[in-house]
Amino acid sequence: MSARPGLTLYATLGALYFAQALPVSMLVKAMPALARDAGLPTEWIGFLALPAIPWALKFIWAPWVDRWGAGRPNHRKRWIQACLIAVMAVIFVVSLFPQKWLLGPGFVVLLGLLFLLNLFCATQDIATDGLATRMLPPELRGLGNSIQVNGYKIGMMVGSSALLIMVGWWGWETTLGLVIVSMMLVLVQVTRFSEPAEPVRERERVSFRWWRQELLRFWRRPGMAMWLFLLLFYKVGDGFGTRMINPFLVDQGWSLVEIGTLDLVISFAGLAGAAMAGLLMIRMAHRTALFAFAVLQTLAFAGWAALAHYDAMAWVWPVALFEQFTDGLSTVAFFTLIMDYCRDGHEGSDYSMQASVRLFAVGIFTLGSGFSAAGLGYDGHFLLAAALVAVVIPVAWRWQPPSMTVHH
Repeated sequence: MSARPGLTLYATLGALYFAQALPVSMLVKAMPALARDAGLPTEWIGFLALPAIPWALKFIWAPWVDRWGAGRPNHRKRWIQACLIAVMAVIFVVSLFPQKWLLGPGFVVLLGLLFLLNLFCATQDIATDGLATRMLPPELRGLGNSIQVNGYKIGMMVGSSALLIMVGWWGWETTLGLVIVSMMLVLVQVTRFSEPAEPVRERERVSFRWWRQELLRFWRRPGMAMWLFLLLFYKVGDGFGTRMINPFLVDQGWSLVEIGTLDLVISFAGLAGAAMAGLLMIRMAHRTALFAFAVLQTLAFAGWAALAHYDAMAWVWPVALFEQFTDGLSTVAFFTLIMDYCRDGHEGSDYSMQASVRLFAVGIFTLGSGFSAAGLGYDGHFLLAAALVAVVIPVAWRWQPPSMTVHH
Protein backbone atom coordinates (compact mmCIF):
# COMPACT_ATOMS: atom_id res chain seq x y z
CA MET A 1 0.00 0.00 0.00
CA SER A 2 1.67 3.18 -1.17
CA ALA A 3 -0.68 5.89 -0.02
CA ARG A 4 -0.29 7.24 3.49
CA PRO A 5 -3.49 7.49 5.56
CA GLY A 6 -4.95 10.98 5.75
CA LEU A 7 -6.83 12.83 8.46
CA THR A 8 -10.17 11.81 6.92
CA LEU A 9 -9.38 8.14 7.52
CA TYR A 10 -8.32 8.77 11.13
CA ALA A 11 -11.46 10.86 11.76
CA THR A 12 -13.70 8.21 10.21
CA LEU A 13 -12.09 5.38 12.19
CA GLY A 14 -12.38 7.37 15.40
CA ALA A 15 -16.07 8.06 14.71
CA LEU A 16 -16.76 4.40 13.87
CA TYR A 17 -15.16 3.02 17.00
CA PHE A 18 -17.03 5.68 18.99
CA ALA A 19 -20.26 4.44 17.39
CA GLN A 20 -19.47 0.83 18.30
CA ALA A 21 -18.74 1.67 21.92
CA LEU A 22 -21.72 3.95 22.46
CA PRO A 23 -24.45 1.26 22.49
CA VAL A 24 -22.21 -1.57 23.72
CA SER A 25 -21.06 0.44 26.74
CA MET A 26 -24.66 0.59 27.90
CA LEU A 27 -24.37 -3.18 28.33
CA VAL A 28 -20.86 -3.26 29.82
CA LYS A 29 -20.93 -0.24 32.14
CA ALA A 30 -24.31 1.45 32.51
CA MET A 31 -26.64 -1.56 32.66
CA PRO A 32 -24.91 -3.27 35.63
CA ALA A 33 -25.19 -0.08 37.68
CA LEU A 34 -28.79 0.59 36.58
CA ALA A 35 -29.73 -3.05 37.24
CA ARG A 36 -28.18 -3.08 40.71
CA ASP A 37 -29.84 0.24 41.52
CA ALA A 38 -33.17 -1.33 40.48
CA GLY A 39 -32.57 -4.16 42.96
CA LEU A 40 -31.46 -6.91 40.54
CA PRO A 41 -29.26 -9.53 42.33
CA THR A 42 -25.56 -9.59 41.43
CA GLU A 43 -25.97 -13.16 40.10
CA TRP A 44 -28.39 -11.89 37.44
CA ILE A 45 -26.17 -8.92 36.59
CA GLY A 46 -23.47 -11.34 35.48
CA PHE A 47 -25.88 -12.68 32.85
CA LEU A 48 -25.76 -9.31 31.10
CA ALA A 49 -22.69 -10.80 29.40
CA LEU A 50 -24.92 -13.22 27.45
CA PRO A 51 -26.04 -10.69 24.80
CA ALA A 52 -22.35 -10.15 23.97
CA ILE A 53 -22.17 -13.66 22.42
CA PRO A 54 -22.10 -12.25 18.82
CA TRP A 55 -18.75 -10.63 19.60
CA ALA A 56 -17.29 -14.03 20.42
CA LEU A 57 -18.86 -15.71 17.36
CA LYS A 58 -18.38 -13.01 14.73
CA PHE A 59 -15.52 -14.98 13.15
CA ILE A 60 -18.21 -17.30 11.74
CA TRP A 61 -19.64 -14.71 9.35
CA ALA A 62 -16.58 -12.43 9.09
CA PRO A 63 -15.22 -14.14 5.91
CA TRP A 64 -18.49 -13.29 4.16
CA VAL A 65 -18.19 -9.64 5.18
CA ASP A 66 -14.72 -9.68 3.60
CA ARG A 67 -16.05 -11.39 0.45
CA TRP A 68 -19.48 -9.93 -0.35
CA GLY A 69 -18.93 -6.71 -2.27
CA ALA A 70 -15.13 -7.03 -2.39
CA GLY A 71 -13.34 -5.51 -5.38
CA ARG A 72 -15.69 -2.53 -5.62
CA PRO A 73 -15.34 0.93 -4.06
CA ASN A 74 -16.93 1.38 -0.61
CA HIS A 75 -17.15 -2.37 -0.02
CA ARG A 76 -16.85 -2.21 3.78
CA LYS A 77 -18.46 1.23 3.96
CA ARG A 78 -21.77 -0.25 2.78
CA TRP A 79 -21.66 -2.90 5.50
CA ILE A 80 -20.96 -0.21 8.09
CA GLN A 81 -23.83 2.01 6.93
CA ALA A 82 -26.34 -0.86 7.08
CA CYS A 83 -25.22 -1.85 10.57
CA LEU A 84 -25.44 1.73 11.89
CA ILE A 85 -29.03 2.01 10.69
CA ALA A 86 -29.91 -1.35 12.29
CA VAL A 87 -28.35 -0.32 15.62
CA MET A 88 -30.38 2.89 15.68
CA ALA A 89 -33.55 0.87 15.03
CA VAL A 90 -32.85 -1.45 17.99
CA ILE A 91 -32.12 1.44 20.35
CA PHE A 92 -35.41 3.04 19.29
CA VAL A 93 -37.28 -0.16 20.17
CA VAL A 94 -35.51 -0.32 23.57
CA SER A 95 -36.63 3.26 24.27
CA LEU A 96 -40.28 2.23 23.82
CA PHE A 97 -40.19 0.06 26.98
CA PRO A 98 -40.15 1.50 30.53
CA GLN A 99 -36.78 1.28 32.25
CA LYS A 100 -38.15 -0.34 35.43
CA TRP A 101 -39.95 -3.03 33.43
CA LEU A 102 -36.85 -3.92 31.40
CA LEU A 103 -34.74 -4.20 34.57
CA GLY A 104 -37.39 -6.29 36.30
CA PRO A 105 -40.12 -8.45 34.76
CA GLY A 106 -38.92 -7.69 31.22
CA PHE A 107 -35.29 -8.65 31.83
CA VAL A 108 -35.45 -11.46 29.23
CA VAL A 109 -36.79 -9.00 26.63
CA LEU A 110 -33.91 -6.65 27.47
CA LEU A 111 -31.42 -9.48 26.96
CA GLY A 112 -32.96 -10.24 23.54
CA LEU A 113 -32.82 -6.63 22.38
CA LEU A 114 -29.25 -6.28 23.63
CA PHE A 115 -28.37 -9.44 21.70
CA LEU A 116 -29.60 -7.83 18.46
CA LEU A 117 -27.73 -4.65 19.34
CA ASN A 118 -24.51 -6.60 19.78
CA LEU A 119 -25.10 -8.62 16.59
CA PHE A 120 -25.22 -5.48 14.45
CA CYS A 121 -22.37 -3.78 16.33
CA ALA A 122 -20.18 -6.88 15.97
CA THR A 123 -20.84 -7.03 12.22
CA GLN A 124 -19.97 -3.34 11.92
CA ASP A 125 -16.79 -4.09 13.85
CA ILE A 126 -15.76 -6.74 11.30
CA ALA A 127 -16.01 -4.22 8.47
CA THR A 128 -14.36 -1.43 10.47
CA ASP A 129 -11.41 -3.57 11.61
CA GLY A 130 -10.91 -4.80 8.05
CA LEU A 131 -10.93 -1.23 6.77
CA ALA A 132 -8.45 -0.07 9.43
CA THR A 133 -6.06 -3.01 9.00
CA ARG A 134 -6.07 -2.67 5.22
CA MET A 135 -5.50 1.08 5.08
CA LEU A 136 -3.01 1.56 7.96
CA PRO A 137 0.64 0.75 7.11
CA PRO A 138 2.37 -1.48 9.72
CA GLU A 139 4.54 1.31 11.12
CA LEU A 140 1.46 3.45 11.87
CA ARG A 141 -0.74 0.74 13.37
CA GLY A 142 0.23 1.72 16.90
CA LEU A 143 -0.93 5.27 16.23
CA GLY A 144 -4.02 3.99 14.41
CA ASN A 145 -4.93 1.74 17.32
CA SER A 146 -4.43 4.66 19.68
CA ILE A 147 -7.11 6.52 17.71
CA GLN A 148 -9.23 3.36 17.67
CA VAL A 149 -9.01 2.84 21.43
CA ASN A 150 -9.55 6.53 22.18
CA GLY A 151 -12.59 6.64 19.90
CA TYR A 152 -13.89 3.53 21.64
CA LYS A 153 -13.19 4.92 25.10
CA ILE A 154 -14.92 8.21 24.30
CA GLY A 155 -17.91 6.16 23.19
CA MET A 156 -17.68 4.27 26.48
CA MET A 157 -17.60 7.56 28.36
CA VAL A 158 -20.74 8.79 26.63
CA GLY A 159 -22.51 5.44 26.71
CA SER A 160 -21.78 4.65 30.34
CA SER A 161 -20.69 7.59 32.47
CA ALA A 162 -22.62 10.33 30.68
CA LEU A 163 -25.57 7.97 30.14
CA LEU A 164 -25.86 7.29 33.88
CA ILE A 165 -25.79 11.02 34.55
CA MET A 166 -28.30 11.79 31.78
CA VAL A 167 -30.71 9.05 32.91
CA GLY A 168 -30.62 10.60 36.36
CA TRP A 169 -31.27 14.08 34.96
CA TRP A 170 -33.55 13.60 31.93
CA GLY A 171 -34.91 10.07 32.07
CA TRP A 172 -34.67 6.89 29.99
CA GLU A 173 -36.44 7.87 26.76
CA THR A 174 -34.71 11.23 26.30
CA THR A 175 -31.28 9.72 26.94
CA LEU A 176 -31.74 6.95 24.37
CA GLY A 177 -33.03 9.52 21.89
CA LEU A 178 -29.76 11.44 22.27
CA VAL A 179 -27.84 8.21 21.66
CA ILE A 180 -29.71 7.75 18.37
CA VAL A 181 -28.89 11.34 17.34
CA SER A 182 -25.19 10.67 18.04
CA MET A 183 -25.32 7.56 15.85
CA MET A 184 -26.90 9.61 13.05
CA LEU A 185 -23.98 12.04 13.14
CA VAL A 186 -21.54 9.15 12.78
CA LEU A 187 -23.55 7.84 9.83
CA VAL A 188 -23.15 11.23 8.14
CA GLN A 189 -19.36 11.11 8.68
CA VAL A 190 -19.14 7.59 7.25
CA THR A 191 -21.25 8.53 4.22
CA ARG A 192 -18.80 11.35 3.41
CA PHE A 193 -15.81 8.96 3.50
CA SER A 194 -14.77 7.39 0.19
CA GLU A 195 -13.23 3.92 0.49
CA PRO A 196 -10.98 2.95 -2.45
CA ALA A 197 -11.58 -0.35 -4.22
CA GLU A 198 -9.50 -3.34 -3.13
CA PRO A 199 -7.26 -5.23 -5.56
CA VAL A 200 -9.20 -7.94 -7.35
CA ARG A 201 -7.91 -11.39 -6.35
CA GLU A 202 -8.71 -14.84 -7.63
CA ARG A 203 -10.97 -16.33 -4.97
CA GLU A 204 -12.25 -19.78 -4.11
CA ARG A 205 -15.96 -20.55 -4.29
CA VAL A 206 -17.77 -19.73 -1.05
CA SER A 207 -18.52 -22.97 0.80
CA PHE A 208 -18.15 -24.59 4.20
CA ARG A 209 -14.89 -26.17 3.04
CA TRP A 210 -13.60 -22.74 2.00
CA TRP A 211 -14.59 -21.30 5.38
CA ARG A 212 -12.87 -24.11 7.27
CA GLN A 213 -9.70 -23.80 5.17
CA GLU A 214 -9.54 -20.08 5.88
CA LEU A 215 -9.48 -20.79 9.62
CA LEU A 216 -6.88 -23.55 9.30
CA ARG A 217 -4.55 -21.47 7.12
CA PHE A 218 -4.48 -18.77 9.76
CA TRP A 219 -3.69 -21.06 12.71
CA ARG A 220 -1.14 -23.30 10.94
CA ARG A 221 1.50 -20.59 10.88
CA PRO A 222 4.57 -20.83 13.19
CA GLY A 223 4.35 -19.58 16.77
CA MET A 224 0.55 -19.55 16.94
CA ALA A 225 0.20 -21.66 20.13
CA MET A 226 1.72 -18.99 22.34
CA TRP A 227 -0.24 -16.28 20.57
CA LEU A 228 -3.45 -18.27 21.15
CA PHE A 229 -2.72 -18.35 24.88
CA LEU A 230 -2.28 -14.57 24.92
CA LEU A 231 -5.48 -14.08 22.93
CA LEU A 232 -7.35 -16.20 25.47
CA PHE A 233 -6.01 -14.69 28.67
CA TYR A 234 -4.40 -11.27 28.12
CA LYS A 235 -7.62 -9.29 28.77
CA VAL A 236 -9.63 -11.85 30.77
CA GLY A 237 -8.73 -10.40 34.17
CA ASP A 238 -9.62 -6.90 33.00
CA GLY A 239 -13.13 -7.83 31.82
CA PHE A 240 -13.74 -10.11 34.80
CA GLY A 241 -12.68 -7.48 37.31
CA THR A 242 -14.27 -4.35 35.87
CA ARG A 243 -17.72 -5.96 35.53
CA MET A 244 -18.20 -5.69 39.31
CA ILE A 245 -16.68 -2.26 39.97
CA ASN A 246 -19.93 -0.33 39.55
CA PRO A 247 -22.03 -2.83 41.54
CA PHE A 248 -19.36 -2.60 44.28
CA LEU A 249 -19.73 1.17 44.36
CA VAL A 250 -23.54 0.89 44.45
CA ASP A 251 -23.26 -1.43 47.47
CA GLN A 252 -20.97 1.13 49.10
CA GLY A 253 -23.78 3.68 48.89
CA TRP A 254 -22.68 5.62 45.81
CA SER A 255 -25.47 7.20 43.75
CA LEU A 256 -25.76 6.68 39.99
CA VAL A 257 -24.72 10.29 39.38
CA GLU A 258 -21.62 9.82 41.58
CA ILE A 259 -20.69 6.61 39.75
CA GLY A 260 -21.29 8.26 36.38
CA THR A 261 -19.11 11.20 37.37
CA LEU A 262 -16.30 8.86 38.48
CA ASP A 263 -16.51 6.85 35.24
CA LEU A 264 -16.52 10.01 33.17
CA VAL A 265 -13.46 11.55 34.84
CA ILE A 266 -11.34 8.40 35.01
CA SER A 267 -12.06 7.70 31.35
CA PHE A 268 -9.72 10.60 30.55
CA ALA A 269 -6.94 8.57 32.20
CA GLY A 270 -7.81 5.74 29.79
CA LEU A 271 -7.58 8.17 26.88
CA ALA A 272 -4.18 9.33 28.11
CA GLY A 273 -2.96 5.74 28.45
CA ALA A 274 -4.12 4.86 24.95
CA ALA A 275 -2.50 7.97 23.48
CA MET A 276 0.77 7.27 25.30
CA ALA A 277 0.78 3.65 24.11
CA GLY A 278 0.31 4.77 20.51
CA LEU A 279 3.39 6.97 20.75
CA LEU A 280 5.46 4.48 22.76
CA MET A 281 4.85 1.63 20.34
CA ILE A 282 6.39 3.54 17.46
CA ARG A 283 9.74 2.70 19.09
CA MET A 284 9.08 0.26 21.95
CA ALA A 285 9.55 -3.47 21.31
CA HIS A 286 6.15 -5.15 21.23
CA ARG A 287 7.21 -7.85 23.70
CA THR A 288 8.32 -5.20 26.18
CA ALA A 289 4.98 -3.42 25.84
CA LEU A 290 2.98 -6.64 26.36
CA PHE A 291 4.97 -7.55 29.45
CA ALA A 292 5.17 -4.13 31.10
CA PHE A 293 1.53 -3.21 30.54
CA ALA A 294 0.34 -6.56 31.95
CA VAL A 295 2.38 -5.95 35.10
CA LEU A 296 0.80 -2.52 35.54
CA GLN A 297 -2.71 -3.87 35.08
CA THR A 298 -2.06 -6.60 37.66
CA LEU A 299 -1.10 -3.91 40.16
CA ALA A 300 -4.27 -1.97 39.32
CA PHE A 301 -6.62 -4.83 40.27
CA ALA A 302 -4.54 -5.63 43.33
CA GLY A 303 -5.28 -2.01 44.27
CA TRP A 304 -9.04 -2.60 43.91
CA ALA A 305 -8.73 -5.73 46.08
CA ALA A 306 -6.89 -3.83 48.82
CA LEU A 307 -9.39 -0.99 48.65
CA ALA A 308 -12.34 -3.37 49.08
CA HIS A 309 -10.66 -5.44 51.80
CA TYR A 310 -9.69 -2.50 53.98
CA ASP A 311 -12.83 -0.47 53.17
CA ALA A 312 -10.49 2.33 52.07
CA MET A 313 -13.05 4.22 49.98
CA ALA A 314 -10.94 7.38 50.11
CA TRP A 315 -8.63 5.63 47.61
CA VAL A 316 -11.32 4.95 45.00
CA TRP A 317 -10.32 7.85 42.77
CA PRO A 318 -6.54 7.17 42.52
CA VAL A 319 -7.08 3.40 42.10
CA ALA A 320 -9.74 3.92 39.44
CA LEU A 321 -7.57 6.46 37.58
CA PHE A 322 -4.58 4.08 37.58
CA GLU A 323 -6.68 1.10 36.43
CA GLN A 324 -8.10 3.05 33.49
CA PHE A 325 -4.65 4.33 32.52
CA THR A 326 -3.20 0.80 32.45
CA ASP A 327 -6.22 -0.45 30.50
CA GLY A 328 -5.52 2.15 27.80
CA LEU A 329 -1.87 1.07 27.58
CA SER A 330 -2.53 -2.67 27.37
CA THR A 331 -5.47 -2.42 24.97
CA VAL A 332 -3.57 -0.42 22.33
CA ALA A 333 -0.58 -2.76 22.53
CA PHE A 334 -2.76 -5.84 22.17
CA PHE A 335 -4.88 -4.55 19.29
CA THR A 336 -1.74 -3.50 17.42
CA LEU A 337 -0.45 -7.06 17.59
CA ILE A 338 -3.79 -8.44 16.40
CA MET A 339 -3.43 -6.30 13.27
CA ASP A 340 0.12 -7.59 12.74
CA TYR A 341 -1.16 -11.16 12.55
CA CYS A 342 -3.71 -10.35 9.79
CA ARG A 343 -3.07 -11.62 6.24
CA ASP A 344 -3.45 -9.45 3.15
CA GLY A 345 -6.94 -9.78 1.70
CA HIS A 346 -8.30 -11.37 4.91
CA GLU A 347 -8.06 -8.40 7.23
CA GLY A 348 -11.65 -8.40 8.48
CA SER A 349 -11.92 -12.16 9.03
CA ASP A 350 -8.46 -12.55 10.59
CA TYR A 351 -8.95 -9.64 12.95
CA SER A 352 -12.45 -10.85 13.86
CA MET A 353 -11.27 -14.40 14.49
CA GLN A 354 -8.62 -13.21 16.92
CA ALA A 355 -10.99 -10.78 18.59
CA SER A 356 -13.59 -13.54 18.90
CA VAL A 357 -11.12 -15.80 20.70
CA ARG A 358 -10.32 -13.00 23.11
CA LEU A 359 -13.95 -12.05 23.67
CA PHE A 360 -15.05 -15.67 24.09
CA ALA A 361 -12.59 -16.09 26.95
CA VAL A 362 -13.53 -12.75 28.50
CA GLY A 363 -17.24 -13.54 28.15
CA ILE A 364 -16.97 -16.95 29.84
CA PHE A 365 -15.21 -15.45 32.85
CA THR A 366 -17.51 -12.42 32.96
CA LEU A 367 -20.57 -14.67 33.14
CA GLY A 368 -19.25 -15.87 36.48
CA SER A 369 -18.23 -12.45 37.78
CA GLY A 370 -21.45 -11.96 39.75
CA PHE A 371 -21.08 -15.34 41.44
CA SER A 372 -17.42 -14.56 42.16
CA ALA A 373 -18.32 -11.29 43.88
CA ALA A 374 -21.15 -12.96 45.81
CA GLY A 375 -19.03 -15.95 46.89
CA LEU A 376 -15.61 -14.39 47.45
CA GLY A 377 -16.66 -10.88 48.38
CA TYR A 378 -15.58 -7.90 46.34
CA ASP A 379 -12.03 -8.04 47.74
CA GLY A 380 -11.60 -11.69 46.77
CA HIS A 381 -13.14 -11.03 43.38
CA PHE A 382 -10.70 -8.22 42.54
CA LEU A 383 -7.77 -10.29 43.83
CA LEU A 384 -8.79 -13.13 41.51
CA ALA A 385 -8.94 -10.61 38.65
CA ALA A 386 -5.37 -9.54 39.44
CA ALA A 387 -4.25 -13.19 39.39
CA LEU A 388 -5.93 -13.74 36.00
CA VAL A 389 -3.95 -10.80 34.57
CA ALA A 390 -0.71 -11.97 36.19
CA VAL A 391 -0.86 -15.42 34.56
CA VAL A 392 0.02 -13.93 31.15
CA ILE A 393 3.12 -12.05 32.34
CA PRO A 394 5.69 -14.88 31.88
CA VAL A 395 4.15 -15.85 28.52
CA ALA A 396 4.26 -12.23 27.32
CA TRP A 397 7.96 -12.12 28.18
CA ARG A 398 8.71 -15.22 26.07
CA TRP A 399 6.50 -14.25 23.13
CA GLN A 400 8.16 -13.51 19.78
CA PRO A 401 6.60 -11.07 17.28
CA PRO A 402 5.37 -12.17 13.85
CA SER A 403 6.69 -10.68 10.64
CA MET A 404 4.99 -7.32 10.08
CA THR A 405 3.48 -8.29 6.74
CA VAL A 406 1.76 -11.65 6.55
CA HIS A 407 0.52 -12.82 3.14
CA HIS A 408 -2.10 -15.45 2.46
